[in-house]
Amino acid sequence: MNARRIVSHDDWISARKELLAQEKQFTRLRDQLSRSIRDLPWERIDKDYVFDGPRGRETLAELFDGRRQLVVYHFMFDPAWEEGCRICSFMADHLAPLVVHLGERDVTMLVCSRAPLAKLEAFRRRMGWDFKWVSSAGSDFSRDFRVSFTEEQIDAGEVEYNYRKERGIPGTELPGMSVFARNGAGEVFHTYSTYARGLETFLGAYRFLDIVPRGRDEDDLAFTMQWIRHRDRY
Repeated sequence: MNARRIVSHDDWISARKELLAQEKQFTRLRDQLSRSIRDLPWERIDKDYVFDGPRGRETLAELFDGRRQLVVYHFMFDPAWEEGCRICSFMADHLAPLVVHLGERDVTMLVCSRAPLAKLEAFRRRMGWDFKWVSSAGSDFSRDFRVSFTEEQIDAGEVEYNYRKERGIPGTELPGMSVFARNGAGEVFHTYSTYARGLETFLGAYRFLDIVPRGRDEDDLAFTMQWIRHRDRY
């Protein structure tokens, strides 16, 4: 930990007030950004996506579970894997407690992966999560929303991810989050998606690390988030 200036209480209060002004500016900018996200135009979903879930086969419209808004976390779980991505599991640990609260605000939140439902259910039980997890196996959903890629795409050396061309991606799966809305006529619309560091704001643990003296302490790691483990392997 780097050496810090040690000051009097009055000097500390003065420095803290300067920082508070920056925090208030950031809050106003964040509110403005949130409004811009909500004002983004919608696109109609015309494709018939079907998922395997605990209730059997369900369409995208049925995943809303009677609500008007749907948040889908794209969890990295290739069909060939025996367990889900540890970094996506870190995200899932944050999402799981929120499902019931969001449900009271007309929002259904669930998790989706390409792995078969039996693998998803087994891993969900191991992790102790109680959210709904559906499989997009057999549909184009994960590929259409640019979170799953074929070996041919990877071998070609370039894929579209996070609204740009990416080279050298590490595998067939990448994380993301997508938001949908459903109107009274049952039509479904895509309203927002975010990927990569756009997901970071949903990670409360990082928010706590950002306010402690050592911060995230990731500079000496081979890559950010290398330290993260499945919760039962720390």
